[in-house]
Amino acid sequence: MTSSNHWSQDFFDVISVGDGVSLIQEKHISPDMRCNIWHIRGRDQDLLVDSGMGVVPLKPTVAQLAGREVTAISSHCHFDHRGGAHEFNCHLAHKADEAVYAEPTGYNTLADDFVTAEVFTAVPYDGFDWKTYAVKPAPLTGYLDEGDVLDLGDRVFHVFHLPGHAPGAISLYDPKTQILFSGDVIYDGGLIDFAYHSDTEVYEHSLRRLRELPVSVVHGGHNPSFGQDRLTEVIDEFLAGGQRLEQP
Repeated sequence: MTSSNHWSQDFFDVISVGDGVSLIQEKHISPDMRCNIWHIRGRDQDLLVDSGMGVVPLKPTVAQLAGREVTAISSHCHFDHRGGAHEFNCHLAHKADEAVYAEPTGYNTLADDFVTAEVFTAVPYDGFDWKTYAVKPAPLTGYLDEGDVLDLGDRVFHVFHLPGHAPGAISLYDPKTQILFSGDVIYDGGLIDFAYHSDTEVYEHSLRRLRELPVSVVHGGHNPSFGQDRLTEVIDEFLAGGQRLEQP
């Protein structure tokens, strides 16, 4: 790893993907572990879907995009998706994971299973030691559940509760544009059904629900975005026993 006290000022990439959506990436986190952080611009309010590992403050980068307070949403409680959530005044997620947001540990956030020296391709700041990495508490200020609606003024997102990967896993869907923000329920890569609170049977049910959903694009929790055909392929492969990440 390269040591520099400048990484904290140059830690994020911001990429516009159209439809008022920007992808924020922690570019010095290894690609296989890097979470997709999504900023969604609305007429009346903006959403932030997931917040990365929280190694470097995220809020200044979001402020350059939003220019106003955003509603931070965690798709689920794992370390790589909610690390920066404590920076935001409004933090919403599913109640099933509430205790993990309020009292995170290396065990209940999966940090103990996945955080190694290789996760960091550069030292975020002088004196950083990956062994001391810890997720900060980010108590929920409100809850999201199946059937809830997030109205941004000019676009509306429906909340789907899709447990299996994690008990509180949620996805956001815009029926007008058919854009899906799926978190880790589905992305283009090996899915995880072996975490301490995962449930493979429940996960399969959630994926069958998604298979019936018409989508124009899936913005997942990791890896590049994809369309309807790849959504169907990943789900069918998983249901057939494939498309699963091996347990570390």
